[in-house]
Amino acid sequence: MSEFVTSENRLGAYLRDRRAKLDPAAFGFAGDRRRTPGLRREEVANRANISPTWYTWLEQGRGGAPSDDVLDRISRALMLTDVEREHLFLIGLGRPPEVRYRRQAGVTPRLQGVLDALDPSPALIRNAIWDVIAWNRAATVLLTDYGALPPEERNVLRFIFLDPRVRAAQYDWESVARFVVAAFRVDAARAGAAAEVEPLVDELCRKSPEFLAMWRDNDVRTHGEGAKHIKHPVLGLLSFEYSAFQVDGRPDLSMVVYNPATEADAEKIRAAVG
Repeated sequence: MSEFVTSENRLGAYLRDRRAKLDPAAFGFAGDRRRTPGLRREEVANRANISPTWYTWLEQGRGGAPSDDVLDRISRALMLTDVEREHLFLIGLGRPPEVRYRRQAGVTPRLQGVLDALDPSPALIRNAIWDVIAWNRAATVLLTDYGALPPEERNVLRFIFLDPRVRAAQYDWESVARFVVAAFRVDAARAGAAAEVEPLVDELCRKSPEFLAMWRDNDVRTHGEGAKHIKHPVLGLLSFEYSAFQVDGRPDLSMVVYNPATEADAEKIRAAVG
């Protein structure tokens, strides 16, 4: 009976399905005289460094819930993708696995195309430690010329606390700074990026007493959506309504879009972006 028809042993059904889809020859196992396709149970157990008996029990729905470590070993043994690994944990333990943070320098051309299509609304993509890794032309004109900076300097927290020009552009700097610190803390924790966050936090604590005080407050909040006001050096005061979206399949990436709050602001921005 399909795992979508019965709730019995969904974990076992999924393991058997994944096991059957693997080519034994690709793992150095003989492919002849096999009654069923894929790897044998003992071969998966050997690759996962667990007892063949214990693995057999998992497929048979015996022995209770596996540990995180066992599911992690099995996911590697079965060469599961990140999505497949997440599904394995959901049906095996009723929750997703701990996030494995992956830092990357850029985005796919398709995702960059989405940003470009949003002009003249400024839009950008940031990672879990709030490095800006992609942006559109409107963001360059109205927020910061990220392309003119080395990649290691394209960090929102560094802008807010260490760049006088960015600080001066904020309508209410202290409120913005507190919001950024609280939302950053949540994003980094969600993405499992504690190790990557530590050097940045240490640097900002040394260089900015204001950041040190706000970080010690331990405030947390989500980014979500809201209003933002900036004092542009040429266009004057601009008001935006922003929304933040997580990129599907990438818990470490968020897209932030700033839409003009009024038609007057929209006209100014269209003229500036061209």
